[in-house]
Amino acid sequence: MAGKAVFIDRDGTLIEDPGYLRDPAGVRLLPGVSEAIRSLRQAGYRVVVVTNQSGVARGFLTERTLEAIHTELRRQLAEHGAALDGLYYCPYHPDGRVEGYAVESDLRKPAPGMLFQAARELDIDLSNSWMVGDSPVDIQAGRSAGCRTIRLTSPGSASVDHNVPLIEVLPDHTAADLVEAARIILGQPAKPFS
Repeated sequence: MAGKAVFIDRDGTLIEDPGYLRDPAGVRLLPGVSEAIRSLRQAGYRVVVVTNQSGVARGFLTERTLEAIHTELRRQLAEHGAALDGLYYCPYHPDGRVEGYAVESDLRKPAPGMLFQAARELDIDLSNSWMVGDSPVDIQAGRSAGCRTIRLTSPGSASVDHNVPLIEVLPDHTAADLVEAARIILGQPAKPFS
């Protein structure tokens, strides 16, 4: 029987978004992220990061550096007793300048390719899953994959990427941060985790 998952965007949702993160030393978990991930996993959800990383296509960092950033992300989560079940990224962008990466890709949100890939590889029932992110592209990707969606509305949340054609898609819910999103998913009252 396929499992359920919470797909989570990376920048501005799990970690601070400084722009194009190029150094593992810049990984900063947002408040409450580890507790939210632990509570979701304890409730039987797989937690899977799905993130656009066009900085690779644009030449700002290599996939090797990106892997080091993700290793640091996992290390910081583990330090707080939290873990990810999967981490998927799209290094492609049609406006990139690095050969082989400057292409269209169905992995790039708002397309649902990363969610479909994770569903196949991790045996996830998308209709019983959620997508949480701070951008319209996250919501569109989640909807296109058949997931319920939560858009984070905290200050500093992502704005629209004007290079991406978006269909007007409203989230099922809005939340201030991942902590509140986890409470919505788990059907708990909106109060801080203890």
